[in-house]
Amino acid sequence: MITKFAEAGADDRYRELFAGLWNERDRLADVTEDLCRQLEQVYAENSPARIYHLMLSVIFRSFLEDINEDVLPNERTGFRDTKVWNTLYRFQQDAVLGLINKLETYNGCILADSVGLGKTFTALAMIKYYELRNRTVLVLCPKRLTDNWLTYNKNLTTNILAEDRFRYDVLAHTDLLRTSGSSMGMPLDQVNWGAYDLVVIDESHSFRNDEATQEQGDEDTRYRALLNRVIRAGVRTKVLMLSATPVNNRFSDLRNQLALAYEGDSRSLSEKLSTGQSVEEIFRQAQRAFNEWQELAVDERTPAAILERLDFAFFDLLDSVTIARSRRHITTHYDMEEIGRFPQRLKPLSYRCALTARDDVPGFNAIYDELTKLTLAVYAPLTYVHPSRAAVYGEKYDTETATNTLRQQDRETSIKALMRVNLLKRLESSVEAFRLTLGRLLATHQQTLDAIARFERGERDGGTLESAPDIDTDEEIEEAGLERGQVRVAFADMDLVSYKRDIAADAALVEALLDVMRRVTPGDDEKLQHLIRFVENKPRAPINEGNGKLLIFTAFADTAEYLYRELTPVLQRGDGRQIALVTGGGGPKTTLGHGYDFNAILTLFSPLSKRKAMIARFNVEPRDIDILIATDCISEGQNLQDCDMVVNYDIHWNPVRIIQRFGRVDRIGSQNDRIQLVSYWPDIDLDDYINLKDRVEGRMVIADLSATGDDNPLTARENDMQYRREQLRRLQEEVVDLDDVRQGVSITDLGLNDFRMDLVSWVREHGSLDDAPLGMHAIVPASDKLPPGVIFCLRNLDATPELAQHNRLHPNYLVYVREDGRAVVRHTDPKGALDLLRGAAKSRTQPDPALYTPFNRETEDGRHMERYSDLLNDAVRSMVEEKQGRDIDSLFASGPTTALIGEVAGLDDFELIAFMVVRESRK
Repeated sequence: MITKFAEAGADDRYRELFAGLWNERDRLADVTEDLCRQLEQVYAENSPARIYHLMLSVIFRSFLEDINEDVLPNERTGFRDTKVWNTLYRFQQDAVLGLINKLETYNGCILADSVGLGKTFTALAMIKYYELRNRTVLVLCPKRLTDNWLTYNKNLTTNILAEDRFRYDVLAHTDLLRTSGSSMGMPLDQVNWGAYDLVVIDESHSFRNDEATQEQGDEDTRYRALLNRVIRAGVRTKVLMLSATPVNNRFSDLRNQLALAYEGDSRSLSEKLSTGQSVEEIFRQAQRAFNEWQELAVDERTPAAILERLDFAFFDLLDSVTIARSRRHITTHYDMEEIGRFPQRLKPLSYRCALTARDDVPGFNAIYDELTKLTLAVYAPLTYVHPSRAAVYGEKYDTETATNTLRQQDRETSIKALMRVNLLKRLESSVEAFRLTLGRLLATHQQTLDAIARFERGERDGGTLESAPDIDTDEEIEEAGLERGQVRVAFADMDLVSYKRDIAADAALVEALLDVMRRVTPGDDEKLQHLIRFVENKPRAPINEGNGKLLIFTAFADTAEYLYRELTPVLQRGDGRQIALVTGGGGPKTTLGHGYDFNAILTLFSPLSKRKAMIARFNVEPRDIDILIATDCISEGQNLQDCDMVVNYDIHWNPVRIIQRFGRVDRIGSQNDRIQLVSYWPDIDLDDYINLKDRVEGRMVIADLSATGDDNPLTARENDMQYRREQLRRLQEEVVDLDDVRQGVSITDLGLNDFRMDLVSWVREHGSLDDAPLGMHAIVPASDKLPPGVIFCLRNLDATPELAQHNRLHPNYLVYVREDGRAVVRHTDPKGALDLLRGAAKSRTQPDPALYTPFNRETEDGRHMERYSDLLNDAVRSMVEEKQGRDIDSLFASGPTTALIGEVAGLDDFELIAFMVVRESRK
């Protein structure tokens, strides 16, 4: 308040009031030192690291206020002194700290780091932390990965972490539904499932569908058994999930996994989120956005396009309960000199070999045309049940779900399609796999015809038919959401004439194909002979000096056995290299002799990457294994980077699996300078091949069993196939990253956990930044990824919650503008701005004279900042324009408009927190 006096002496009473206040010492504080300290900070040369952490302290102030010792790693446990902690790379240590915080805050989270980034070792460090707190831990993993986990909790010479004395239990996913027998040395009828404080679920995407693992006749599923017997029962259980692919086709995949963490009651998680929405509503909105995005043309279906459609509540949810880093993220934001490096990927080699050069054997397309003539009636007996009896079998075998009824007859239709796919895949894999499959299929048909004949003769054991066994399609059936189990049909209830006619016709066709395929000997097998020449030539033309190792993948154990059988004598007659075979079925084999188990073979194939002592039980040091033939039982969770070349003897139809295979050697810290992917493709044009796949898969109609936000209850295929076509095309020319073949948004694009953990570490080491004055700056050098300009951190003076719809950091904003005022990163992408800030500033703990000296000279030590004031105006203007554009879009979109919410007029609505100047380094 300003008052003007005209008469002399009129201000005496104000003077008296001031003097009275001045002499009341309890009303005054001496601020001289505080003011000087503030001025010193404002005019001091600040390190980029300090300004970066200052911005974080403002952005994540509420996070700092909410955390306490209960939700942060307990340093008194000594977990930083363990062998496993000191084995980790820095980015893995960052993940451990974040995972502990999330597990303690939300009771569960997903570690979704990409292939090759060492999720297993990160999880082992987590397990050790909780064991040091006297917690009991259970690891649940696919059966094929149990040996990988059992390596580290036993007192073995092969255990490089033996000194940490891990004591966790290991069981397989499938053990959840077993009530008798034993597994990993534990009697399953005595397992105290409810006593585990922490459950680590490896390959947690196996639990993405509540219905997918249901066994015929069982009331329980693996998913429900895990939820009820392990997580809800007994002690409060924390859940750590590991998966490089937590989202398959729908966001419900992720929702179902997260439900394990909050015990199926989402209210506990919803209350901890600041979104004001339920978890179910957040996922429904996200699924609608994803469905809209999927309808776009392939070239428009970009990560940016779906990021614009997703609500910020979804970002907050994922950020709260997931940690995900990609290879690109690690190489961009971590010091690769400290961590190591990824090997250089050479251009893939692609080969197309005919089935055979014989004139009396048809080609790939001609054989498929014959396969399409099969009715595969042997897999669909219910189709032939008389209409008058159909209701009886429907009542017996149909399954009621939360959303619909899955008819057994529809299952049979889908299983027939899967069998047709399986036949084509086996033909594509090898003539041997196709030949063996035809033989088994013919035997199944003959057994069915024999059963019909016994019934027609009136024999006592010929009255009913059990559904035919499938042909090694467990994976496809589970992914399709189909249940396994026997269906019994009485012949008296069937149109037996039609059924017998179709079975006999199929048997004749299969027998004719089998006769043709028997003509193709190994010497006539064009692809096999090409592989033999390739294997022989590998040591002569290595891509890394002295490295002759080769990892050969195939989808089928029959093909793997075939390759092992045919390659072994070739190598023994040649240079004496050793070869081994591992599959998910029978025991491993190696030319080294007997007595080598699964882990021993992998160790001898890749001893450096396994970091294990040689197998101690042998009297002589065993030789290395040079060539390993494997099925996809080792396509996940294995470090085999001593090898520098991966051969796909057959192309998996899912591009993700090809990348996972290559991920065994494409790993950080590899000793190889170069690595290469080699793929054998069918001897037809790629478009013809993909169209063939489309025709086969187009026959599959699989009901959607999950309550998602889908408008269409059936799996959409057209856009998906178009997308996969492009990925398969790319795989012929380059090795793509897993993030590149995922449809939709990568969790890596969303997480802010690294920044929170950066802030916690800074505050612990340097103290709070709460007293830092506003407006401070630092300077970092420009680079290819960091063009000259300014990154501003601002606070909106209007804290209206609705404004958070436009900015997930509200009321704080980050904007990066170039020197010409154009936005590099807008406020709607705070993750992008924080990533750039972190990479540019975190490790720069001292101000650089080469940067601040010319800056001070140009601005006369901060007296003339008009240029930067103009850039600040440009930054605010970009936010205003962005909001106006989104408001206009919201007027024409479904749902509420944002046009009337939280107006942002201009610079007066903000205060400047700090800024980072990006400029060229010059003297």
